[in-house]
Amino acid sequence: MGILLLILLVALLIYVFKGIIIVQQQQEVIIERMGRYEKTLRAGPNFIFPILEAPRSILEKVSQKGFDGRNVYYLKAVDRIDLREQMYDFPRQNVITRDNVSITINALIYFQIVDAKSAVYEIKNLPEAIEKLTQTTLRNLVGQMDLQETLTSRGKINDELRTTLDEATNKWGVKVNRVEIQDIFPPADIQASMDKLMKADREKKATITEAEGLKEAAIRKAEGEKEAAIRSAEGAKQADILKAEGIAQARIIEADAEKEAIQRIIGALADKGQPDKYLIAMKYLETMTAITSGENNKVVYMPYEATGILSSVDGIKQMFDKK
Repeated sequence: MGILLLILLVALLIYVFKGIIIVQQQQEVIIERMGRYEKTLRAGPNFIFPILEAPRSILEKVSQKGFDGRNVYYLKAVDRIDLREQMYDFPRQNVITRDNVSITINALIYFQIVDAKSAVYEIKNLPEAIEKLTQTTLRNLVGQMDLQETLTSRGKINDELRTTLDEATNKWGVKVNRVEIQDIFPPADIQASMDKLMKADREKKATITEAEGLKEAAIRKAEGEKEAAIRSAEGAKQADILKAEGIAQARIIEADAEKEAIQRIIGALADKGQPDKYLIAMKYLETMTAITSGENNKVVYMPYEATGILSSVDGIKQMFDKK
């Protein structure tokens, strides 16, 4: 009797122990009772009734390093459904562009399961379904573009591919976060032509850049010479202005001095009479002196009204004699 109780106690402990399921953070477990969905276990300790209830497994794509160092992907059945973001790296595939060019392309997809129940019951093989859907959608998108557009529109392809996949996988409880096109390889002959074209384009740009540099240097040199000429002209102009102002100032001073001298002469001769004749006679003598001066001047000048002028000079002498 005691042995039977001990056996029952051990069996009960084993039953209870097998019914305890600890779920990690960012994981969920689908529980079925007698083949039907019962509940979803979330992070923390949980209890089920063994034999009556059991976890439902799901296929998951996992990778490991191969002998050549590359990642090898294979499918594995797991009962813990990972809710974290996952990445699938799909093998390269051949697609044909709108202009009938066969290219090799591969893509990365980042997704996460947001509804574990739908991921289990709405699709049989989730990893394979995502892979085939991605390849088909990518083939259709590239088929609507020519080669040039395909090579230059990776961002557009990524966005359209992500939108299409996200809508299609929503029923499976999957959210596609982003898609990235890794490589696009055109045929070897087209690649060689593209390389030549790119080289020619780079050389053209280099030539244009060099020509623009020479042009800019010539423009700056011309502008510098122009600025120097302008400054030189401005300097000469300023010098001429200063010279003219100096001459004008000298003439003003000379005129003022002459004015002062005339006023003094008029004042001194006011009581002698006829100061105007004196001034005329003095100007006449100064003019004649200037005309007849010079070593090679052998001409004798005789004024037209010599008698009148001499009388004026004699008058000057008489005025000073009276003084």
